[in-house]
Amino acid sequence: MTYRPTAFPRAIVYGPHLSWRIGRSLGIDLLGSGEKMCSFDCVYCELGPGRLHVSRRREFVPLAGLKEALSRVEGRDFDYLTFSGSGEPTLASNLGAAILMAKEMLGKPVAVLTNSSEMPRDDVRRELGAADLVVAKIDAPNDVLYRAINRPWVTTPISDITGAVKFFKSQYRGKLALQMMFTETNKTAAGEMAEIARDIAADGVQLCTPIRRCAVSALSPADMSVVKAAFAGVKGVRMVYDAR
Repeated sequence: MTYRPTAFPRAIVYGPHLSWRIGRSLGIDLLGSGEKMCSFDCVYCELGPGRLHVSRRREFVPLAGLKEALSRVEGRDFDYLTFSGSGEPTLASNLGAAILMAKEMLGKPVAVLTNSSEMPRDDVRRELGAADLVVAKIDAPNDVLYRAINRPWVTTPISDITGAVKFFKSQYRGKLALQMMFTETNKTAAGEMAEIARDIAADGVQLCTPIRRCAVSALSPADMSVVKAAFAGVKGVRMVYDAR
């Protein structure tokens, strides 16, 4: 059967949807172009392969458009306003202002799901500091696996990215969770990934495998249990199959 990518969000604000990671999530897409806008082209991305090489920050959705969209969702029941959507939210140069606007208008906590590629930037870390929860993705302990899994369009080595996440955690007043996606390609690196998690000392670690339809097969519950065992003693570890 041919894999067909998941449809892109059709609105700036969408949902809410139930997330095993953060509960009921009202999504915000600050990229909103109808195209995948990302600095990575991960092999497991449910949006399919990317055609646009995006590695520079710019404004995609003006704050006026976001304000109008947020004004139409009063009364919806959700736990988090979640910046995610059709790509990497930190590529939006108005992310910091958008986070503050969303919190002020709806009075709900804000989460940002990021692939961590822009975390070495001072301005990005500063803007993420306004969120209540940052979920930072790290899928590889070395550049060989990083290039194979995330297929980055940026030149930043994975060591710089993990170092930036650690530095962000040391100054951040909100909650930082790590998201780690495991496939056949990196499952034997679980021990090295666990060492990264221990070094960063995040508030939680989300062990994932691509259970949504994508071009890569998910690991079995048995395989993921082996992965999880490597994280013994790491704070706040959750595995996707535990939530099902």
